[in-house]
Amino acid sequence: MKRIYIVRHGETFINRYNKMQGWCDTPLTEKGIAGADQVGEALKDVPFDIALSSDMKRASDTCDIIIKHNVNRDEIQHIATPFFREHFYGYFEGMDSDAAWQMISGPHGYKSHAEMLKNESLDTVKDWIKEADPFHDAENAKEYWDRINKGFKLIGQLDGAENILLVTHGFTIHSIADRYSDFDIKERPRNASITVMNMTEQEKKVVSYDKLKL
Repeated sequence: MKRIYIVRHGETFINRYNKMQGWCDTPLTEKGIAGADQVGEALKDVPFDIALSSDMKRASDTCDIIIKHNVNRDEIQHIATPFFREHFYGYFEGMDSDAAWQMISGPHGYKSHAEMLKNESLDTVKDWIKEADPFHDAENAKEYWDRINKGFKLIGQLDGAENILLVTHGFTIHSIADRYSDFDIKERPRNASITVMNMTEQEKKVVSYDKLKL
């Protein structure tokens, strides 16, 4: 069994400004760097065999900070991969989040992002993002999961790696937990929070979500 410690990157400037951030990238804030240090301390005694991250700089930098705290820090290889990038929001990248979600949810009768999430699946939301994008560049659910599943296939091929650090993004962690847990999850995980998944050849199971400590 592989145990995957899934961490959301630390706060970025776009997070701070409440803007849409998928494949666009901004640096960690001072608070974001501090958050990465804190989660590094929380995970320091987990002997990671390998570390993976999204290839977005905010996730890669968070991963490197966590590794510096780890008991195996001198031995951990860090692989940055596009497979675990955030959902691609297309036209909505960098837009004010409230305005973007109004454009996405409004045509379907919802007044807010929160109201939409109470009633619709995350995969439906992904499809609506692509539908609302005037250029239709945003990922729909199938495109998104085809990419993410390549990431899980990569993890499955890591022979001998039992404790795995994976640093990725809020909507991605929310989506993974929604698909692979029994929790009723309506909120994205906090920056620099920890979600834990057990993975075997037969199944994936999220066993804890959005924790600041183990």
